[in-house]
Amino acid sequence: MRAPLTYAFFLLLISSTCESSTLEDTCKSFATGHPSIGYSYCVRTFRANNASVTADARGLAAIAARIAEAAAHSTARRIAALRASEEDGRRRERLGVCSEVYSDAVDQLGEAAEDIARGEDKSTRDALTQLSAALDAPGTCEDAFGEADDTSPLAAEDAEFRKLATIALAVAASLAPQPSAPRISD
Repeated sequence: MRAPLTYAFFLLLISSTCESSTLEDTCKSFATGHPSIGYSYCVRTFRANNASVTADARGLAAIAARIAEAAAHSTARRIAALRASEEDGRRRERLGVCSEVYSDAVDQLGEAAEDIARGEDKSTRDALTQLSAALDAPGTCEDAFGEADDTSPLAAEDAEFRKLATIALAVAASLAPQPSAPRISD
């Protein structure tokens, strides 16, 4: 009786190690290219979603897009609340710029997650385009305030979203087929 339990425990240990290695390998690769965001942040981000433990690389890319989508949606709600209470018309206009780009980012990230899930090369390329466009949201929002020499009330949200969108884009980019080298004949 003891041998089957030991065997079952051993299999469970091995499978959990294998399952988490995709996540860990993905975050190690990500951290190499993005040391300012880093491995720990990447792992923490994915561990917020239970499905990431068993996800393959494509699943992680879709999860990252959905996590960034949720952050964009949360930021869009905060912007709406700030706009509703803002008395200065010019500041409300700047918040309007942020509202527009974050609303677009929510849509772009949702489409990207769906494209990634399709698993086709063209869909992956489409997802990369959507993710890249979404990554522009925080910069555009900050620029709206910076150009007016005004302090952005969204600096923390913009910085957080930039990290999440960067993870989503980097993980999805790892799925894209590499262009083949042209053949040179003798």
